[in-house]
Amino acid sequence: MIVKIVNTSNHPLPAYETLHAAGMDLRANLSEPASIPPMKRALVPTGLFIELPVGYEAQVRPRSGLAYKYGVTVLNSPGTIDADYRGEIKVILINLSDQPFTINDGDRIAQMIVCRHETAEWQAVEILNESDRGPGGFGHTGK
Repeated sequence: MIVKIVNTSNHPLPAYETLHAAGMDLRANLSEPASIPPMKRALVPTGLFIELPVGYEAQVRPRSGLAYKYGVTVLNSPGTIDADYRGEIKVILINLSDQPFTINDGDRIAQMIVCRHETAEWQAVEILNESDRGPGGFGHTGK
């Protein structure tokens, strides 16, 4: 699949780091370092603009290393980039730790996965078909 991309940053295009990787790292595009205080959030620009084919979305997800080592994650995870969005990709990061977290230009801040999706068409009905699970949810199957 070909995805058109405009890169206004000084960083390389997102790329798969291993042969079977699902996600590509997104990098911060900053003119100076930015700090996120504990329990605060920041909108971090990437300098990237994309044009996805119809029927696809890009999901912005946390990087496990940032989450585990620093308590920094993507707030609206996964963030969705629709095929008709043409604005800059920005990442909402939140610092869940008790220490300030500094982001430098070029830091890998999130990962992006391109996924196919379906467009649903609702069919209003009076009753749904039975299933083994039924209405059970929110922990009904135990631990």
